[in-house]
Amino acid sequence: MTLAGKVALVAGATRGAGRGIATELGATGATVYVTGRTTREQQSEYARPETIEETAELVTAAGGKGIAVRVDHLVSEEVRDLVARIRTEQGQLDVVVNDVWGGEKLFEWNKPVWDHDLENGLRMLRLAIDTHLITAHHALPLLIERPGGLLVEVTDGTAEYNAEHYRLSPFYDLCKASVLRMAWAHAKDLAPHGATAVAITPGWMRSEMMLEAFGVKEENWRDATANIPHFIISETPRFVGRAVAALAADPDRARWNGQSLSSGGLAQVYGFIDLDGSRPDAWRYVPEVQDAGKPADATGYR
Repeated sequence: MTLAGKVALVAGATRGAGRGIATELGATGATVYVTGRTTREQQSEYARPETIEETAELVTAAGGKGIAVRVDHLVSEEVRDLVARIRTEQGQLDVVVNDVWGGEKLFEWNKPVWDHDLENGLRMLRLAIDTHLITAHHALPLLIERPGGLLVEVTDGTAEYNAEHYRLSPFYDLCKASVLRMAWAHAKDLAPHGATAVAITPGWMRSEMMLEAFGVKEENWRDATANIPHFIISETPRFVGRAVAALAADPDRARWNGQSLSSGGLAQVYGFIDLDGSRPDAWRYVPEVQDAGKPADATGYR
């Protein structure tokens, strides 16, 4: 599997899924533009240590070419200039990954709309929806100039799961459902140009923020299962990265156009594994074990 000669844009690649996806695209030889708002000189309101320069270095170390560009994807002019730069420097764009999120510190668990902070909720909607539409508006014209382009919309939860389950609050629920529908809509517009759009969700992902919240590191993540037993099904950000890389390298990827996909589901199709050699299938585990009230046991699910 190789993406040598291909150019990708991973919007929202500072940490988490975006970093994992960018790194795995690099591992297949792609040139990857990684964007975000935190650099070594300037932090976003997250006030976290991860930077886009670090992500670009991971891409290059993996075997690709990482290029870090600070972009606020709510600012149309910045995204326009980014795409103009890619056109000038590369002359093509083969993969666009919309992973911008930024709502971890904004959503409030299990609160109806009247109890949820309104400004935080509306900000979350802008971060989850407006950023993706602004990025698509500017990037897709370059993507469709050559047949075979791929747009990946990153969300939380499959279409099947989210259709039947309330996701934390009206704001969070709408954010994640909207991205699923967005991918479906873009698929309709992209198909006549020989391009493909999909939505993808990781499972319970061991992001930098999640590990920190649970007081563990990647090396000892299983210690967290003492207090959060179902964390046993969790996966690294590289797992969804391998899913996106497999899609991008599949000459028959148009078969997925408009669909809602998951890292665990695609692993069953493409045969890739997580960094520890396992193949976690969180979106099968969650309804069958966690939501069913069964004891935590990943046997048969990873």
